[in-house]
Amino acid sequence: MLVDSHCHLDFPDFDGERPELIARAAQAGVDLMVTICTHIRKFDQVRAIAEEFPQVYCSVGTHPHNAGTERGILAEEIIALAAHPKVVAIGEAGLDYFYDKAPRDAQAEGLRIHIEAARETGLPLVIHSRDADDDMASILREEMGKGAFPALLHCFSSGRELALTGIELGLYVSFSGILTFKRSEDLRDIARELPADRLLVETDAPYLAPQPRRGKRNEPAYTAMTAAVLAETRGVSQEEIARQTTENFFRLFRKVPQSARQPRAAGQ
Repeated sequence: MLVDSHCHLDFPDFDGERPELIARAAQAGVDLMVTICTHIRKFDQVRAIAEEFPQVYCSVGTHPHNAGTERGILAEEIIALAAHPKVVAIGEAGLDYFYDKAPRDAQAEGLRIHIEAARETGLPLVIHSRDADDDMASILREEMGKGAFPALLHCFSSGRELALTGIELGLYVSFSGILTFKRSEDLRDIARELPADRLLVETDAPYLAPQPRRGKRNEPAYTAMTAAVLAETRGVSQEEIARQTTENFFRLFRKVPQSARQPRAAGQ
């Protein structure tokens, strides 16, 4: 069993195809997925997909790209929305200095609000961090000093120091199709070094399809390709990576019921 811990099934790339998409995931051994919210104001669309499909859970939050347009949303609003039984995470929130689509102060403000919601609910915060290693590490250290909260660094492509800081602070690290790219040897070195009990896998679909599908639309079934490269990188079997990353997922995403471990046949 594998879990796609981060995808975006509400995106229009998947319109009209979601049942088939989920069936293909099951055929590939991907029995659970978390569809991640990027606009709180569009959360209803995310929630509806999680309600429709038993294999799908969701998060609630504002992507850093949207931090400027969704400024002013309070932690209390996020916490209230997170009470839904299918909401198992907060975010994604964070810092993106590569695209800088929102003012950096709005991104940091939004991140801290989401941290407050994660701390209050006990749900893991899904962290987006790109080209912002120093500021992210600083905020995480400061906020952990105010009170612990569960979190993961999703779609990890940052530097070794941020990965180790995250591990030190109790975070998990999730790898996407980027791990499979030919020029990602530095990232594979990081994946090789991190403790096994902190690793997750994801697609970030529809983005970042792994080799050999790079450049095409990604989908949850392709989690298996990334997991295979992670297994090869760490010198263990694919079965062991599936077991370990699934154990890690349920330890972190503790709101997901243990009954969800039971695989469903494709189409169910």
